[in-house]
Amino acid sequence: MPTIFTHPAVALAAAPWFRRIPRSLLILGVVCSALPDIDTTSFAFGIPYEHPLGHRGVTHSLLFALLLAVCAAAAYRRYSRDAVTFRVACLFLFIVIASHGILDAMTNGGKGIGFFIPFSSHRFFFPFRPIEVSPIGASDFADEAGPVLLSEARWVWLPGLFICGAGFVWQRVKACQGAATIFRCKRSLHSSGSMTTPKRR
Repeated sequence: MPTIFTHPAVALAAAPWFRRIPRSLLILGVVCSALPDIDTTSFAFGIPYEHPLGHRGVTHSLLFALLLAVCAAAAYRRYSRDAVTFRVACLFLFIVIASHGILDAMTNGGKGIGFFIPFSSHRFFFPFRPIEVSPIGASDFADEAGPVLLSEARWVWLPGLFICGAGFVWQRVKACQGAATIFRCKRSLHSSGSMTTPKRR
């Protein structure tokens, strides 16, 4: 799996593609992006890795991403004063949470991802797996932190920065197009008004 430091990259990269993502929703997305790894506690209860409740199991599934996104978006709309619709908040959070399993499926270690649990217990990897897997446990991670973080910088953070920048450009283009449309409408109305104004003798 990528580290807890890298999964939030998706929230940061996706935010500019939405018209307005408040800081509070962005922070919520950052937190939710790491929540699927709560299943690492399964090792303490003796649950096998390959079990649906094991690591990379149900909490990495698309169904879990959807349910968590719906619940988190509903709570956000209830307690937040921001003018973000439930649909926008839910879509943003679903993308962020589902990306956790997608990134894990691109790592070069561990077991596959149970995307379709509970409907199917089959686990998946993508054919393209360039991301160095992060060891589970602080001591093991400390020994391999360098290669892991360099791999994540190359394959997650750099593409994320590009996607983030493209999102800002896209929003800027849309804003310019909207301003141009408003200008044309005002100009058209002004011309129409000039044509219909009666001449004084």
